Amino acid sequence: MDDPITHSSRPGASHVTINATTTTRTASLAAQFPAGSRAVARADGFAAGGSLPRRRDIAAPSDQRRWWLIGELGVLFVVAPLLMRHAVYTYHVPLFYALPPVLLGIIAFLFFDPTFRLRRELLRGISWPTVRSILIVFATGAVIVAGLVTVAMPERLFALASERPGKWLKIMALYPFTSVLAQEFVYRVFFFHRYGPLFSNRVLLIVVNGLVFGLGHALFRNWIAVGGTVVTGMLFAWRYERTRAFWAVWFEHVLWGWLVFTIGLGVYFFTGVKNPAW
Repeated sequence: MDDPITHSSRPGASHVTINATTTTRTASLAAQFPAGSRAVARADGFAAGGSLPRRRDIAAPSDQRRWWLIGELGVLFVVAPLLMRHAVYTYHVPLFYALPPVLLGIIAFLFFDPTFRLRRELLRGISWPTVRSILIVFATGAVIVAGLVTVAMPERLFALASERPGKWLKIMALYPFTSVLAQEFVYRVFFFHRYGPLFSNRVLLIVVNGLVFGLGHALFRNWIAVGGTVVTGMLFAWRYERTRAFWAVWFEHVLWGWLVFTIGLGVYFFTGVKNPAW
């Protein structure tokens, strides 16, 4: 999307014109894309719900910037999870200690990013059709997962909830805030805002986001955690791309996490290192 910026020889005129143009475009897009709809025009590329209209060089990055972003993505979403895995199993660092700093770092980055508004992201609501879709997909998936656990590993069915109800209740209460908040801000909000311009194809964006989400769970060292999160990661990416609503994917992620720890699959999402919060 071209920026209609008028240059002037008068000192400060260009700056004023840019600000006026950005304000006009922001107001126009805010009216055009209410809560529950896409946050930015398709011509402006894939972005987060809190993303503001972007300059052409950001919305359509040059080859140099594109390679920089690809390398940055690789460091943050491939190398960093491997280092975290090393820290967990070599130095017995609880994930609880790692996730809050990550969340704070991402929020700080987005807060100082002039092309992003955190308030805009957090105030985007969830429409009733979206809630209904989330519940239908979850109910269908829950039946399938419950059936698979019943057939393949009946001894694990509801094991945590029945054998350690106190710990199960604590996980149900803390998981949405100690885990899901950080994951969705990193893998959906930050990923779409920062790396959305790398993608011109919606399907490729969703697939890549799901793959890196699954890779982030490789630290649990089992294929169930990785495979399951690749699939749900693609679901969350699809949902976020459709709604650009953080609270929609947060809610959906919480439901699936609750299912995992209730149905008997939570054992595949523990590192063996004691979490001081749980």
